[in-house]
Amino acid sequence: MAAPLSDPSLSAPSSGTALKTVAVVGLGTMGTGIAEILARAGREVVGIDVSEAAAAQAVGALGSATARAVRRGRLTEQERDDTLARFRTSTDLRAAADADLVIEVAPESYEVKHRIFKELDAVVRPGAILATGTNALSVTRLAADSAHPERVLGLHFFNPAPAMKLVEVVSSVLTAPGAVAAVTDLALELGKEPVAVGDRPGFVADGLLFGYLNQAAAMYEAKYAGREDIDAAMRFGCGLPMGPLALLDLIGIDTARTVLEAMYAESHDRLHAPAPVLKQLSEAGLTGRKAGRGFYTYDAPGSATVVPDALTPRAAGSPPATRPVRSVGVAGSGTMASGIAEVFAKAGYEVVLAARSEEKAQGAKARISASLARSVGKGRMTAEAAEETLGRITPAGSYDAFAGVDLALEAVAEDLEVKQQLFAVFDEVCKPGAILATTTSSLPVVACARATSRPQDVIGMHFFNPAPAMKLVEVVRTVLTADDVHATVRELCAKVRKHPVDCGDRAGFIVNALLFPYLNNAIKMVEQHYATPDDIDAAMKLGGGYPMGPFELLDVVGLDVSLAIEKVLHREFRDPGLAPAPLLEHLVAAGCLGRKTGRGFREHARR
Repeated sequence: MAAPLSDPSLSAPSSGTALKTVAVVGLGTMGTGIAEILARAGREVVGIDVSEAAAAQAVGALGSATARAVRRGRLTEQERDDTLARFRTSTDLRAAADADLVIEVAPESYEVKHRIFKELDAVVRPGAILATGTNALSVTRLAADSAHPERVLGLHFFNPAPAMKLVEVVSSVLTAPGAVAAVTDLALELGKEPVAVGDRPGFVADGLLFGYLNQAAAMYEAKYAGREDIDAAMRFGCGLPMGPLALLDLIGIDTARTVLEAMYAESHDRLHAPAPVLKQLSEAGLTGRKAGRGFYTYDAPGSATVVPDALTPRAAGSPPATRPVRSVGVAGSGTMASGIAEVFAKAGYEVVLAARSEEKAQGAKARISASLARSVGKGRMTAEAAEETLGRITPAGSYDAFAGVDLALEAVAEDLEVKQQLFAVFDEVCKPGAILATTTSSLPVVACARATSRPQDVIGMHFFNPAPAMKLVEVVRTVLTADDVHATVRELCAKVRKHPVDCGDRAGFIVNALLFPYLNNAIKMVEQHYATPDDIDAAMKLGGGYPMGPFELLDVVGLDVSLAIEKVLHREFRDPGLAPAPLLEHLVAAGCLGRKTGRGFREHARR
């Protein structure tokens, strides 16, 4: 409920069209982008910044952006001239006197924002709406400090503002409904997707995003995996447009640290306690792209071009030897096993596809045949190539058929006892020097290794589903894995056109260790009635560029599978923040497992 209104003009819903003149306070990248959107949409825009240089730079940036739009046919020359004519700049807040809406995009500091709002209270006309672009600070606190709290709200655009569709509209308990309605209408008229959210640090998109980014920074700091491998894992394993460490450099490491500190102060969740490396980098001035160096080094401040680090040590000595691999045995008859067999056969390897019975093995080969037929039908391969690929796959009803393979790889049920029994069989059947691999996504690889008399030959090769399409393979080396086994598997991944990333033998490896806490936090948002699954999915797709929202993904993965992985992560790291959300446990107990059962977080047509 909104507080009693001192300004009746805000009590009734208004149209975004009524917000004809808009002042944008703060002309950094975000403020300039917001000004561009507004001016192109026909609004009179006043850009205000204490720095004359920043104001001049904003004019130049708008000129360059509109010139590109003309070259690409998105604006006519006349529309460009009109857009530029609607934008003027000032270094004085009094230039906002006639604005219908003021959008503040100043640095993330209560002191700075409070000072701006106090000055605006004395400047703007009655009925004007004051919006803060904060993504970390309390809108309620800023409103409470204002002379007219009913007209203060949050309007959180995403970077780059002209391209990103999401706008989070943040109302406090003090905000008038008319103000919310007016800016929501404006966002729609600007071609954006407004999502109404409550006032808590990070709101929806950043509330989920920054916890994930923080975990990635901590993973890098612990030297669990290299920065390139962490970023590649999330791009290739989850289809994200950018890896987490590269994204931190783009956002600004100092900005990320501020956001996380505000979130931790609110939640006391260890997932939001800023990783020490963020403090070290930001205090050293290594704040990311804008400084020319952060997690990566760039060829100039503000550039997106990554260059080699000056201090990166060169690898010494010759690379380790590799073992010859001509034939591969794949154990299992499910989707993953048949997909992996298809990958190796396409790359020219002889494949033995073994299952617990001849019938199951033949069924798996039939699944591969159907997959290849679809590829032929879509023009991705010729009928001759498909026939040759299928001819390289030999189904077998016994693991004795692995006697001559150079690599034996299991893709059976995610059950440690089952896998250990299978590795004991591999140990008995496979020839000396054969590499023994597991595709587990969450179980300890070393436990499989200890089920054999040759743990030095055992390694993890975590493919992603569907294996023929997904490029990533997490290569999981235990403390016992031999150097030549590791080198062979990395080389093999490249030969089958997959991207290998190295990681240690701990629960979740890279992708699941970063992905599932993010999914779990999304469920907690719904549990707390902070946002709906639809709004959260929209926020992450439109604000974060994710290919799927968290609830879409949960229903695809399967809620039972997700719960099992969450339990493994919680058991491994003993972090209370990783405990599975009760709502997830309740849905699984009720048999609502996602698409495969027809119901999860949403209703689906039963398969």
